[in-house]
Amino acid sequence: MNPIENANNSDSLAFLFGLAMIAFVLLLVIEKRRPYLHFPQKTYKESFVTNTTAFLFNNIILTVLKASSLFLVAQQFASHGVLSSLQDGPVKWLLAFLLFDLAIYAWHFASHKYEWLWRFHKIHHSDKCFNVSTGFRFHVFDIMLEIAYKCIFVIVIGVDAYVVLSIEIIELFFIFFHHANIRVPFETFLSQLIITPSLHRTHHSTLRTEHDSNYGIVLSFWDRMFNTRKELIPQNIGLDLIEADNFIQLFSLAFITERKIMKLFGLIPKGKK
Repeated sequence: MNPIENANNSDSLAFLFGLAMIAFVLLLVIEKRRPYLHFPQKTYKESFVTNTTAFLFNNIILTVLKASSLFLVAQQFASHGVLSSLQDGPVKWLLAFLLFDLAIYAWHFASHKYEWLWRFHKIHHSDKCFNVSTGFRFHVFDIMLEIAYKCIFVIVIGVDAYVVLSIEIIELFFIFFHHANIRVPFETFLSQLIITPSLHRTHHSTLRTEHDSNYGIVLSFWDRMFNTRKELIPQNIGLDLIEADNFIQLFSLAFITERKIMKLFGLIPKGKK
């Protein structure tokens, strides 16, 4: 890639990332003025502060550890993988996007199915206040494991690094969108194609039978294809047995499982009625 193409791609990525950040701010304003669900102000404030603190901490740690290596891996292996022989263009970009979105669906499904992944992913589900900043609420180990997974996937598909990062930014936009506490016009229609707030709100239900569903990030037909789609209004948001009200509790929560708490409750004698 020559320097001119490199500069153009960098400008395009900066533009896309800027749009995603503008979308975050706009969604934040909309949900503050016209929220779909009304949470207590204290709950909302604690959620926003904890989530943004997690975002800052995670990015500092990942920068120090140089863990955000997805771009470098994509640059190194762009000429390998199943799509590497295709001519660069819309068809290749679309296939890369579909495969990437399917791969993230699979990772999300695994994060709920396997206890060793769920212990980190549940930090995201611990938010009692469903809002756009919930898209920042992840444990740093969860992010690092996902980056490793994405690096392997990038090697397998073999596409240009800038295509991979463009897809990442599109996914980021949709993470903000489907966590937003807003009403979306024509949502029933839109949800047939993309993940909307109503679908993802179900995914954040307190009941595990309900939140083990709607794993898609951008496209919603993966859930229909694999029979993991649920359309319902959750009674409560967040985790049932444990919660985190600040960043320290949020980080520590990964090392406390629901199973341990239930065992602890079983050791405590019950009083007679």
